[in-house]
Amino acid sequence: MLRDARALLWDVADAAAAVATFVEGRRLSDYLADRMFRSAVERECTIVGEALNQLRKVDPALADRIPELARIVGFRNLLAHGYAEIDHESVWRTVTENLPVLGRTVEVLRSELDAQS
Repeated sequence: MLRDARALLWDVADAAAAVATFVEGRRLSDYLADRMFRSAVERECTIVGEALNQLRKVDPALADRIPELARIVGFRNLLAHGYAEIDHESVWRTVTENLPVLGRTVEVLRSELDAQS
């Protein structure tokens, strides 16, 4: 069963916030040295990508408002299926530079949905 757009955006926001908490005050060297830290970050990124993939099915017009959605879903697929090919430095850049932007975008969309109800 597909979830509704609000729930999926909540999942994205929650996972992005979790990653922000995980990486706060930490460095790439910490990430590279700690398998559990990497696994936690990757898991939350997988949730982000899967929730956005589901959002494309539930509300394509809303999903189209998320920049780089296809790349985000592709990133999720790499984490889930291409685990042997993960470039950890690229993951770190993504979570420290791109994920905060996505989180802000999702918060705007969530606010708009809330205002409509």
